[in-house]
Amino acid sequence: MKTVPKNEMINAVGMKLGPSDWIELSQQRINAFADCTEDHQFIHIDEAKAKNTPFGGTIAHGFLTLSLLAKFSEDIGITPEDTVMGMNYGFDKVRFLAPVRSGKRVRMVGEVLNVDQKDENRFLTKMGVSIEIEGEDTPALVGEFLLMSFTG
Repeated sequence: MKTVPKNEMINAVGMKLGPSDWIELSQQRINAFADCTEDHQFIHIDEAKAKNTPFGGTIAHGFLTLSLLAKFSEDIGITPEDTVMGMNYGFDKVRFLAPVRSGKRVRMVGEVLNVDQKDENRFLTKMGVSIEIEGEDTPALVGEFLLMSFTG
């Protein structure tokens, strides 16, 4: 994560982020996510049955792909200097555009859309994000991700 002086955070608007490193969405990861969320729909975990769908096999949960934004933003995002804690503040928009087939790799690219200094020690950063699928033209998802940074 890139650290920016507090008084320069507003200047980060327009900054391009990424690309991040690739992360593979293996069947093992998809199955573990299914267990954590209790979402065991066959399209995610039953490889034999999923072969008969238009996807030709299992696909990752959209929420699994979305949850990787925490890791990706930690790797390539920005934060004000002296940040002691950051937290997911939510999303303004999220659209799932393409399924991620098991075994595919994804990464994030983005842009800082807005920085709102809430008070002396809190900064709300809005990032436009896109999760790319290796070898595919359509991203898995696009959205506006909100992160709150708390400084000391």
